[in-house]
Amino acid sequence: MSAGAPSKQAILSLYHNMLRSSQSYSSYNFREYFVRRTKDTFRAMQEEQDPERLRNMYSEAVKESTVLKRGAIVNQLYGGWKLAVEVQNAEKEPEKILERSDS
Repeated sequence: MSAGAPSKQAILSLYHNMLRSSQSYSSYNFREYFVRRTKDTFRAMQEEQDPERLRNMYSEAVKESTVLKRGAIVNQLYGGWKLAVEVQNAEKEPEKILERSDS
């Protein structure tokens, strides 16, 4: 990579930070969406050959990371009910479906 392009270590660190932020959402749908989006973004970065475009993609991902962190905090504060797919053994314990995801 040329001078000014982000290092592989910097990209990997940002990837792990964004995955950690994505997985901290209490809402199942948001969590799964942001995990999938993060992986897709970094797959595209991995395949990019142009250093200038890679630098732009990296700077955009840094901006998204800060938004993702703030969104995760708000989502944890105002988390809703757990979905049926989140509850283990829903047939055995149907009352767990009504648990709050932020509890």
